[in-house]
Amino acid sequence: MKRDLRVLIVDDEPLARRGLRQLVARHPPCTVVGECRNGREALQMLDATAPDLVFLDVQMPELDGFGVIRARGPERMPAVVFVTAYDAYAVRAFEAHAVDYLVKPVTDARFGAALARVRERLDGRQALALTRRLRALVAESGEAGRDGRAAPFLDGRRVVVPTAAGELVLEAGEIDWIAADDYYAELHVRGKRHKVRESLGSLAARLETSHFVRVHRSAIVNLERVREVRNAGEHAVVILADGTTVPVSRRRREVIASALRRLGRGG
Repeated sequence: MKRDLRVLIVDDEPLARRGLRQLVARHPPCTVVGECRNGREALQMLDATAPDLVFLDVQMPELDGFGVIRARGPERMPAVVFVTAYDAYAVRAFEAHAVDYLVKPVTDARFGAALARVRERLDGRQALALTRRLRALVAESGEAGRDGRAAPFLDGRRVVVPTAAGELVLEAGEIDWIAADDYYAELHVRGKRHKVRESLGSLAARLETSHFVRVHRSAIVNLERVREVRNAGEHAVVILADGTTVPVSRRRREVIASALRRLGRGG
């Protein structure tokens, strides 16, 4: 009989957390003992709930998935399945260290396969080996962050977009605006659209805030492309240099006005 796994879900996107919870429910015996919105909450919940398994988002603002493991220590972590919205650098690193991972959007089949591997590995004979793999992966991620080798992740200045031919490197300044599209973000660049497997919230956390502002839960704009902020009934819209109209939520109207004033653009 399979043991009941105590599962902790850590992801900064509510939609992603809900999706993982639904997947857990379809693969008993598993019990979700907690959900966390960020790395700080995760550190507290790891102590409070003592899970057997944590689904850990790699890219979160302030303290990311690797930061959680560094702060707690690999030897004190339960089994970890990383969840990533980007499937190039991250996936290569995970595979090199034989660490389990899921790429958003997560399919039921892929989730089931990862869960089966976790069950196989949750015994004393493999615990030490898994700790060593986790320690090596986290150490490598730290080095990558210091020397710039982790370029596929947004670093405030560049975005690497996977394409059929390889990878397209975009300077952040080239982006006109970004729209949310479920688990994806859609980058609008000079009339072209590029999709990346990353949430809008995750992108917003890493973009240089002096040039980009989130004007709506589903949109970020490059302030350098803003031509006008116009009232539209109870709400407002941003009009970009190419004529694109992007809605502004009521609570973010003053945010973008202040940002434009700082740039000397009026508002």
